[in-house]
Amino acid sequence: MKYLYALLLCAALAAPAYARQLAYTVRSTEIKQQPFSDAATVATLKENTGVDILSRQGGWVRITSESGNGWVKMLSLRSDTTAAKQGDSGLQSLLNAGRSGSSGTTVVTGVRGLSEEDLKNAKPNPGEFEKLQNYAAGKAQAEKFARDAKLKTQRLDYLPLDGR
Repeated sequence: MKYLYALLLCAALAAPAYARQLAYTVRSTEIKQQPFSDAATVATLKENTGVDILSRQGGWVRITSESGNGWVKMLSLRSDTTAAKQGDSGLQSLLNAGRSGSSGTTVVTGVRGLSEEDLKNAKPNPGEFEKLQNYAAGKAQAEKFARDAKLKTQRLDYLPLDGR
């Protein structure tokens, strides 16, 4: 039993060494000064840039990188899974006990909803709307995507405007 306590103590003392987690950007991403879309931009990271994750807050992750330190949106990052694929031994394998799946990593993302006060204080952000326009697909792009994915056409009736 005393060996179990010693092992747990060693794991607890070693955990801060593994507190930072390496991740990569999945697209060009802005580093923000605070965890808000309208916060000042510190720097812009290119796709596949390596960052160290320091902490999480809602849908935001505090990172450090060669380009700067600050906050990025959680969904703009993917975890580094190469360490799990190369094989772990000793203490590292103990700390990875929660991992599962074919890649060796389980990822869970959750963001709380908006409060009533958040909704009352909400303001339009034209800059973010402009960014959103970059994700729009034209008819030709959508049809090509559907053909490439071998999707089938399905017709749906519109809902009546009065909600019935």
